Amino acid sequence: MVKHIILWTLKDEYTEAQKKEIRAGIKEGLEGLKGQIPGMIDISVRTDYLPTSTVDVMLDTTFEDADALAAYAKNPKHVAVADTRVRPFTANRACMDFEV
Repeated sequence: MVKHIILWTLKDEYTEAQKKEIRAGIKEGLEGLKGQIPGMIDISVRTDYLPTSTVDVMLDTTFEDADALAAYAKNPKHVAVADTRVRPFTANRACMDFEV
């Protein structure tokens, strides 16, 4: 299995109320992919965090293998969510992929 972890920071231009809505949209969009992506075992988005955190959103996904992760990156359903609910609102992205 392969874990795919993403951490995002939202753009500074948004108010806290806007950021809350954006985080909810990211969570709804990405978790809505559950059961729709071949090879995806699990997906979870964390948007509630302690004040000591330095990021706004965490994506935690598990895939059957590296090929399934590569296919997910190009999957039209994933790309649509990324292009409408994630990329327009995020300033920074960090990723770690690893085998478990």
